[in-house]
Amino acid sequence: MSTFGQIIAKARKALDISQKDLAAQIRKEDGDAISPQYLNDMEHDRRDPPSEFFIAQFAKHLKLSKEHLIAAAGMWPTDLREKLPAADPKKVEEAFTAFRKVLKEKP
Repeated sequence: MSTFGQIIAKARKALDISQKDLAAQIRKEDGDAISPQYLNDMEHDRRDPPSEFFIAQFAKHLKLSKEHLIAAAGMWPTDLREKLPAADPKKVEEAFTAFRKVLKEKP
C-alpha cells in the first residue's frame, strides 16, 4: 500500500492540479488555506498524515475515497473510533478477521 503522501500526490498529478492550487482549496479549522509547502511536506512524507477534517477535504478535491485515505493515514474513522472502547472484544476480533479476509480476496 502506498503512503498517504504518495496517494495524494499521485491523485493530484492525475487531475493535473498544482500543489499551489490544491493547497488553496484545503482549509484549516480557522478557514485559512494550508500552505503549498505544508502540502509538499505531506506528499513527501515529511509530516504525519493530517486529521480526518483535512482528509475529508483531500478526498473531495482529489476524488478519492475518504475511507481509503483514512486507512492510508493509519487512522480509524471517527464513527468506529468512538465505538471501539465499548465494543465486545469478540466482535472486534470477528470484524478484524472479516476485514483481513476481504483484503486478501482477489477482485
